[in-house]
Amino acid sequence: EVQLVESGGGLVQPGGSLRLSCAASGFTFADYAIGWFRQAPGKEREGVSCMSATDGTTYYTDSVKGRFTMSSDNVKNTVFLQMSSLKPEDTALYYCAAVKAPYRGSYYYSMNEWDYDHWGQGTQVTVSS
Repeated sequence: EVQLVESGGGLVQPGGSLRLSCAASGFTFADYAIGWFRQAPGKEREGVSCMSATDGTTYYTDSVKGRFTMSSDNVKNTVFLQMSSLKPEDTALYYCAAVKAPYRGSYYYSMNEWDYDHWGQGTQVTVSS
């Protein structure tokens, strides 16, 4: 069974940093694309970053490029989202999600929430002074 558990959220001042973690179990990273998504109150959920299957190439939405870094520890089966230079508009509930690639060796990735079928419970990030 695929399970994803996020942690690391909290309250941080503008300009500060946080590192989110997503502990994964029940699957092999190389066979899945993994994404970070966020949803602010009153807004639709949006893709923040994703990591492709097979080679782990990372992709970012424009609003976080240069500020957020997605990485993984394949030994610990954990995915991270390092967030720096945080802004109030980064305030949201952050989720990690996973979807199996269509075939082994695929470099599949997606920033579209509808492509993902496994989700964590989310961790709240609040950026405020």
